[in-house]
Amino acid sequence: MKFIVSSTYLLKQLQVLGGIINNNNTLPILDNFLFDLNKNKLTVSASDLETTMSSVLEVDSDNEGTIAVPARLLLDTLKTFPEQPLTFTVTDNHTVEISSNHGKYALAYADGAEFPKAVELSNPSATTIMGDILATAINKTIFAAGNDDLRPVMSGVFFQFSPEHLTFVATDAHKLVKYQRSDISASQVAEFIMPKKPLTLLKGILAGSESDITIEYNESNAKFSFEDTELICRLIDGKYPNYEAVIPKENPNKLTISRNQLLSSVRRVSIFSNKTTHQIRLKIAGAELNISAEDLDYSNKAEERLTCAYQGDDMQIGFNSRFLVEMLGNLTSDEISLEMSLPNRAGILTPSDGLDEGENVTMLVMPVMLNN
Repeated sequence: MKFIVSSTYLLKQLQVLGGIINNNNTLPILDNFLFDLNKNKLTVSASDLETTMSSVLEVDSDNEGTIAVPARLLLDTLKTFPEQPLTFTVTDNHTVEISSNHGKYALAYADGAEFPKAVELSNPSATTIMGDILATAINKTIFAAGNDDLRPVMSGVFFQFSPEHLTFVATDAHKLVKYQRSDISASQVAEFIMPKKPLTLLKGILAGSESDITIEYNESNAKFSFEDTELICRLIDGKYPNYEAVIPKENPNKLTISRNQLLSSVRRVSIFSNKTTHQIRLKIAGAELNISAEDLDYSNKAEERLTCAYQGDDMQIGFNSRFLVEMLGNLTSDEISLEMSLPNRAGILTPSDGLDEGENVTMLVMPVMLNN
């Protein structure tokens, strides 16, 4: 088996696939890339058993064969080459030889048959979405997903498809983000929970991508296909909590303010907050928003006054500043509105502008008890 390929083209594809490989795999074969050559098409795959990703590369060859090549060693080698053709030749003594313009490098390979086979989805449902839109949806929600191993359903992003719209939700019980697109729809209703790792990979590959992605899914797996790449992953098993029930419907108190102004103010004031609770206090009266924090252990405190547009009763409410900073930093609008009902009910953060037609973002943040 022998093929010729451009060094930078191969490196670019392998770096994407390398994101799947874990540092400490239980199966040694998973430390490899699977090379499956069929004439001038080379399919390269990487897997961690939960997620498998493969890309088809154009190469110069008329051979066929499969081998598993050590991923780390190959990536480290490719990073050092300037753009040039590389010739890969599989020799008899179980090594694959790479010939460049200036030298030869031999590395041991494993039998390609040992590599775990990707799951085939039986009678899946499918929907198509533009790459950039999916990347935005992941970006807007993934930061709110939890890290609690005891509640695995909350450690992923909930995909909810229907003929009216597509909805993506993430929550860790302290904050919740719901991202909805009413300009795209699926042919039938479907719900599944995607783990974080494959979503992080997709987010990186698809940012700014104009190409369409086909998402196929059944009870246990989902498959994302685009251009010459496909990613198959196991879904998180379980029922997602009823997030609609948590979002308060009646919120008479509405605050509207510049996002950047509020974000920098919260960042500054939170430096003086208690290091364990990160608690900041918002006090709203008339057109004035007072943001304060104090750390009684060290006698540190800070207070800032901002002008805002506010309709509703005067109120005081406490929040964890880290959640507010994450949420405000994740939005791109110039102005945001914060809707509240009572100091012990969740606040709802929404962008006032900067959204595409059919795009809708709702962020919910749980308050913290204020010690008066």
